[in-house]
Amino acid sequence: MKNVLTVVFALSLAFSFIAFGNNTPATAATKDIGKILVAYFSLPETNNPNGMTEEEENSAVVINGEVLGNTQYAACVIREKTGADIFRIEPRTPYPLAHRTLVDQAKTEQNRRFRPTLKAKVKNLEQYDTIFLGYPNWWGDMPMLLYSFLEEHDLSGKTVIPFNTHGGSGFSGTIDTIAKLQPGATVQRNGLSISRGDVQDAAPEIVAWLKSLNF
Repeated sequence: MKNVLTVVFALSLAFSFIAFGNNTPATAATKDIGKILVAYFSLPETNNPNGMTEEEENSAVVINGEVLGNTQYAACVIREKTGADIFRIEPRTPYPLAHRTLVDQAKTEQNRRFRPTLKAKVKNLEQYDTIFLGYPNWWGDMPMLLYSFLEEHDLSGKTVIPFNTHGGSGFSGTIDTIAKLQPGATVQRNGLSISRGDVQDAAPEIVAWLKSLNF
């Protein structure tokens, strides 16, 4: 089972967790890179930190008794270290949490190139200059919900910095896909891809990556 992160680190990120519940942004601005947004999709396969199955453990990190999705945790660290606003990408119709059902639905959506309806869009998108975009790797690609997000938001003129979590496939070709879907944006090629087995210990790696990007 994944290690439960220490209470000390959990408390250091407590302010970030508040935003996950309501997507309320905290005002943030950086002199050289402008205002920052962390937009992410993440889906822990359970909300119960006790008695997780192997599949549920693979999809989540537990901090101070709270279940966070792998990509959600990475987004939390990025927000805490950059002071960014945060937006959780969600479908209008929630995905199932049962592992086999979720995996099958994700594959069916991919085969059909289905575009799930977004629950909400980013408000006042024009105010952001830099967008960290996070997602899990599903079947060697972004979840189809990310296609919906990228096709319904114009990121022209912005810097897009991808990060993802995966079970062994890394980014696959998703950075190229983001660049194709957002030809007017500057898409960073040196994104961060984290194995699901390493997420719980990934905070130092995330911080070092942010520093390499001058954040």
